[in-house]
Amino acid sequence: MTSLQASRQWARLDARRQREAGTGSSQTGHWCSPARMLRLPLLASTLLVTACANMFGSGAPVAPVMPSDQATLQSDVTSGAIGLPAPPVVPPSGPKVGILLPLSGPNGGLGEAMLRAAKLALAAPGSPILDPHDTAGPSGAANATTVAINAGDRIILGPLTSADTAQVAPIAAAANVPVLAFTSDVTQSHPGVWVMGVTPEQQVRRLVFAAKQEGRTRIAALLPSSALGEAMAQGLTLACADAGLPPPTILTHAGTNESIDATMKQLSDFATRQGVVDQQLKDAAVAATPAAPAAALPGQQVWPAPAAPLSGISATAATTPAVVAPGPPLPAPPFDALLLGDTGLQLQQVITSLHTSGINAAQVRIMGPLLWGAFASKLHALAGAWYAGPQPTARLGFVQLYQAAYHQSPKLLTDIPYDAAALARSIASKSYDVGDLTRADGFAGVDGVFTLKPDGHVHRALAIFQVQPGGGSTIVQPAPSTLNDTGS
Repeated sequence: MTSLQASRQWARLDARRQREAGTGSSQTGHWCSPARMLRLPLLASTLLVTACANMFGSGAPVAPVMPSDQATLQSDVTSGAIGLPAPPVVPPSGPKVGILLPLSGPNGGLGEAMLRAAKLALAAPGSPILDPHDTAGPSGAANATTVAINAGDRIILGPLTSADTAQVAPIAAAANVPVLAFTSDVTQSHPGVWVMGVTPEQQVRRLVFAAKQEGRTRIAALLPSSALGEAMAQGLTLACADAGLPPPTILTHAGTNESIDATMKQLSDFATRQGVVDQQLKDAAVAATPAAPAAALPGQQVWPAPAAPLSGISATAATTPAVVAPGPPLPAPPFDALLLGDTGLQLQQVITSLHTSGINAAQVRIMGPLLWGAFASKLHALAGAWYAGPQPTARLGFVQLYQAAYHQSPKLLTDIPYDAAALARSIASKSYDVGDLTRADGFAGVDGVFTLKPDGHVHRALAIFQVQPGGGSTIVQPAPSTLNDTGS
């Protein structure tokens, strides 16, 4: 519309206003209603708003309707909410929580699933603001951390991997921003950087304290020469010290059948134990040897042994070797609990070596990693063995919540960002300092209660699973509801 056309339209409107001026204030109010105003072009509506303000004699100026406001009002007209103000937009409040995840690239799908879990934990009103950053971008996790800190994020959730955590940690530490990393690599634990995954250290700690409760005090380990074996060895040493037990005997093998068998025999002191059995057999043989026949006296005849079987005994029976009675069992090995770390074919060789080394469940409690749970149905040869892990029933509420929100089941690793985000929400009103993060009573998580320690380690309340004779496993010690001397 040109300015001339607008002026002519305004003249016609003004004439009509003058004709209706004597009809009362209600007509004037109707004339200035939003419904009438929205029928005018932008210029005419701006002039009309100003005229209405002057007509009512209000001392406060009325702001003109700008194009963006007009679009909002037009939406109200369409929806039937004519004359009603649009609800105010309340900006988010509270501290910003950064989350570092691979939101693109090969792990983008997992990263998005983990981000959804974190958003779910912060969906309640009053929750902190979640600030996502992609660690799979060209500049990697280090740049994502710098951007998050510059954006004012006061705590960082993630990243996903051990390598990314190593990049993030020094940058966050320099800015005094705590990190709740999603890796399970306990070597990344440092003051201010907590490893939130379920770690081998946590599993071993739970097993050691459970074995101690069972009365077992001499713990050994046969572990692979790998990152997992090293983590389990470190965890075993720390757990035995914390439990007040003697230092464990730990040996590693090179992965070959020969190495596994030789190391198992060395660990179990097989040569000494077999020597005891050999001596017992020699002593028994001496005791069972019949005395030599006495020499015949003068004039006494010595009868030769019969050349044929005695009456009633067949020749076959006479020549059949006697059944040899089983020898004495091997003495117990110098430990009453044994920690293993192998899976797959190497575990099969370890099981064979257990038998050939005379180690049995009546003498020794076998213990292993949570990885055994994935194929527990095939572990009937290790009946009675233990492994530690989260109690499945503790996760059901989270699974139902995630399914209701996203119409799909959560991936296993989504537990970790949900717990980390829920932790950030629970202490959002505080400063995220070490005292708040390492509170003694810990936090209730999807996979059970957990506490953060000042040195960066995390303790978790885990259950004890026992392998059954027919395969599979059952919980024999539920996860504790609090963290104390159960060692979780």
